[in-house]
Amino acid sequence: MGGTAVVISREELKERLKLGRPLRVKLGVDPTAPDIHLGHTVAIEKLRQFQELGHQAVLLIGDFTATIGDPSGRSVTRPPLSREQVLENAETYTKQAFKILDRDKTEIVYNGDWFRKMTYEEVLKLNSRVTMQQMLAREDFKARVEGGKEVRLHEMQYPIMQGWDSVEIRADVELGGTDQLFNILVGRDLQKEEGMLPQIAMTMPLLEGLDGVRKMSKSYGNYVGVDEAPEMMFGKMMSASDELMDRYYLVLLGEKRDMGLHPMEAKKLLAWKITARYHDSAAADAARSDWETRFSKRDLAAADLPEVEIASLSAGMNALALVSFLFENVFQVKKSNGVLRKEHFTPGVFQLNM
Repeated sequence: MGGTAVVISREELKERLKLGRPLRVKLGVDPTAPDIHLGHTVAIEKLRQFQELGHQAVLLIGDFTATIGDPSGRSVTRPPLSREQVLENAETYTKQAFKILDRDKTEIVYNGDWFRKMTYEEVLKLNSRVTMQQMLAREDFKARVEGGKEVRLHEMQYPIMQGWDSVEIRADVELGGTDQLFNILVGRDLQKEEGMLPQIAMTMPLLEGLDGVRKMSKSYGNYVGVDEAPEMMFGKMMSASDELMDRYYLVLLGEKRDMGLHPMEAKKLLAWKITARYHDSAAADAARSDWETRFSKRDLAAADLPEVEIASLSAGMNALALVSFLFENVFQVKKSNGVLRKEHFTPGVFQLNM
């Protein structure tokens, strides 16, 4: 249970393991985007650990719930996705997940298989099992209501639907980020009502993105994708702050950094390990060499550098805006002005040769 934030409950998990059968361990994912980033891998790695111990990994693709959008941790309603978009995303999403999971030992299910068969009467009966007070006790819903922001009724369906998924697949354990705890507990309640043993809730810490503030998300531009080119992956990891580096070592690798190493060497080792994990050691070696050519040796003539057309730059753009533009459009990383000043301008990292 290393690397977990909350387990409800450890005693139940111990008793479930005594049943002498493989546990059904569920991880539900909504393919709202085509790519997996390192934030997603925290729970997927935990699913892999269960898989390696002989338990049944169940990867639930929320092809139905993704069209609604998970409201967990959101301050606004998610834009809806079409079923076609969701299925297209699911294809690449699962392909990337199998960089971590054993494809042959993973059971894949789609929750549209049962939700699209439900009659309106069955939906009403399912809704009757949960009270409005329960839904409004959720911190994100509560904060939005108190802040005068909309909470659409379809969003309140989401925890109920996620909970019913656990009934359908008879989950023994459900994995998720800490923002999923409410939804997982709804699943426990619904399973009890169905006469099942309630699933064990096991949440993992949310991974901060490269900005070091918000959780890793493609929409925030602070992510590292598992399918990105090795050089891009290595370079993005090297842009993390020293404080964030320690967090990444712990959450992504399950280890503490070697305090005997210089921070720069420790960060290079972290970037190498992550790149090697999702590519291979040769690709990680090449990515490190490329990064050192560009940034350590400053041999820019020998480096394979991205180019930006002058025409794409806004007239009158100052240095701060220019660097922000380059990070976002060349490296797909969004950085606040405060972070840019602290990590790049104050140390004198940038040179403008106009």
